[in-house]
Amino acid sequence: MDTPQKIQLFLKGLAMGAADVVPGVSGGTIAFITGIYGRLLAAINRFDLTALKLLKSAKFSELLRHVDAGFLLILGSGILISILSLAKVVTWTLLHYPEPLWSFFAGLILASSWFVLKEVEQWRFLEKLLMLLGILLAYLISAAVPVELDKNQWMIFLSGAIAICAMILPGVSGSFILLLLGMYTYILEAVHQFNFSILTIFAAGCIVGLMSFSKFLSHMLDKYTSQTLAILTGFLIGALYKVWPWKMTIVYRLSSDGSQMPLVQTNVMPAAYTDLTGLSPQLGLCFTTFVVGFILVSLIARNAPDNTQLHTK
Repeated sequence: MDTPQKIQLFLKGLAMGAADVVPGVSGGTIAFITGIYGRLLAAINRFDLTALKLLKSAKFSELLRHVDAGFLLILGSGILISILSLAKVVTWTLLHYPEPLWSFFAGLILASSWFVLKEVEQWRFLEKLLMLLGILLAYLISAAVPVELDKNQWMIFLSGAIAICAMILPGVSGSFILLLLGMYTYILEAVHQFNFSILTIFAAGCIVGLMSFSKFLSHMLDKYTSQTLAILTGFLIGALYKVWPWKMTIVYRLSSDGSQMPLVQTNVMPAAYTDLTGLSPQLGLCFTTFVVGFILVSLIARNAPDNTQLHTK
């Protein structure tokens, strides 16, 4: 890769990291619409027996090429830096300007669903059924009421394994899965406090979940491309329920700094939002950010290198 390509890849990592922190938005969606989804899954799947043999033989240069280490290092650096820095900006905006930000995310997701839908080569009964199933599953996940798990080592590990699977699926938010499990604040505080004992267990769960689920997802994309894309389109459309801008908060949670953050919300219409909260729905600003999000995805998808190459072998 030349320098401009490396910068673009790093920026995509930043966008993925910022998306993964916000409950309701998926880093996998960002990877998909920027044309790196197939390469990302392929790189993850190359941590296999061949990689282990190269490691044992001390053939480090071959190992780095085999696992596409340059790609993963640049992308991973962007994701990590974003989680540690840009995430604070996103969460601050979510706290002070939630309606325009959710509108922006809605524009991103709606445009993403359109571009994923166009990749489905055949729209038979099965593909239509799977898309409806994806919509239903994403809606049920988005509308689910959070639970509270014990904060023991096994639950931390399991939470990481489940959340990472969601993070690489377009339309399913790993952060929202953590929220449903009652682990979102706990893990976020561990990140802010650099609690490596918790983060190490969580990361181990992420690695196990990522290595296992990515192979399954790659197999589905290679063997059942249209069907997999159909259900992923449904996930994206169903995720729109979560990013509806106008919400009425029913239950709050405490953030790491002691401030109140929305936990359980219900969607309302703009007029009802004003009646219930006494706040302006900011229709003009929300429409503007929605259009910006939609156009941004359109530009990214149009200029993405080989965006239709989803096969991972």
